[in-house]
Amino acid sequence: MTRTPRLILACAGLAIALSAVGRADDAAAGSTALFNGKDLTGWTTFLDPKVKDADPKKVWTIENGEIHCTGKPNGYLLTEKEYGDYVLRVQWRFPGAPGNSGVFVHVSGPDKIWPKGVECQLMSGQAGDFWLVDGFKLTVPTSEGRQDPNQARHYLRIGESWKKADGKDRAGRDKYEAVRKQVEKPIGEWNQYEISCRGDTIKSVINGHHVNTGTQAESTKGRILLQSEGAPIVFRNIEIKSLK
Repeated sequence: MTRTPRLILACAGLAIALSAVGRADDAAAGSTALFNGKDLTGWTTFLDPKVKDADPKKVWTIENGEIHCTGKPNGYLLTEKEYGDYVLRVQWRFPGAPGNSGVFVHVSGPDKIWPKGVECQLMSGQAGDFWLVDGFKLTVPTSEGRQDPNQARHYLRIGESWKKADGKDRAGRDKYEAVRKQVEKPIGEWNQYEISCRGDTIKSVINGHHVNTGTQAESTKGRILLQSEGAPIVFRNIEIKSLK
C-alpha cells in the first residue's frame, strides 16, 4: 500500500523535472511567440482607407489558435514593436484556391498601402521572392538573372531566372517569363517560412530551402507585417528568436 503513493510522487516529480527542462530549453533558445493563439495582442491592424466601413474584426479572425485572413480589402497586421537581429518563423497555408500575401520585415513610416520595407513574398508559386517596397534599399545579387526586367524592385528566388518570351506587352516592353522551381507544398498544406535578419543581411528559407538573401539593407530593424492581399490565407506558430 505504501509503494503506490511513493510511485505516484516519484512519477509526478519526474514529470515536473522534465517540464522544467523543456521550459529551460525554450528560454535558452530565446524564442518568443508573437501570436498568443487567442487574440491579436501585440499587433495593430490597417485596412485600405479607400474601402469605406471595412471592419478589421471581419478580415482577421482567430480559430483554433490560427489567424484566418479573408484577404479583402487590402491591409495588414503590424507588430506594435520594432525588431532587429532575429529569426522569424511563420507557418502559412491557403485554405482554398492559390492566392497572394506577404511577410514584410524592417517596416517603417506611416500606415499606407504599402509601407516601406522588404516583402518576403507569399504568392502561391512565388513564395520567397523579394519585393523592395516604397524605395527600400537592399542589395540582391543580379548576376543570376533574378531581377525582374520590368520591375527593378522584384527579385526571384535563388536558382530561378527570367527568360525572354515571344511578343510584347501592350506598353511595348519586351515580355519575359520566370523559370521557376517548386519549393512550396500543395495548396491547403502548411508551409514554413524562416526569415533571418542579422545586421544588414536578410535571408529567407521556405520548407528547408534557402530561397533568397539580400545584404546592405538600409535599415536593420523595424516592424513585422502580415499582408491581407486578395485571397484567404491562414497563419499560425508565429515566433521570433533573438540573435543578439
